[in-house]
Amino acid sequence: EVRLVESGGGLVQAGGSLRLSCVASGFTFDDYAIAWFRQAPGKEREGVSCISSTDRNSDYVDSVKGRFTISRDNAKNTVYLQMNSLKPEDTAVYYCAADRRPNYCSIYDIYDYWGQGTQVTVSS
Repeated sequence: EVRLVESGGGLVQAGGSLRLSCVASGFTFDDYAIAWFRQAPGKEREGVSCISSTDRNSDYVDSVKGRFTISRDNAKNTVYLQMNSLKPEDTAVYYCAADRRPNYCSIYDIYDYWGQGTQVTVSS
């Protein structure tokens, strides 16, 4: 059974930091690109960041460049999203997603597997 489990969300003041984790199981993690998406109330889901299977390629939406960093630890089947300088507009449910593709990722691609999400709330 494929599972993606997010954690690390919470309530933080503007300017603060959080680190999200996504632990995967049920598939060959090394073969999959992993992405983070988010959805705020009343808004469409948007891709935030992704990282390729081999960690050689990553992508970010413009609004988080320079503030968020994605990384992965294939030995732990885990992807992280370090979020710094958080803003109220970053408030959303954050989801991780996986898709099998070699050495490439894009936040605009379709992803096959999804987690349940973790809430991030940034107060002003």
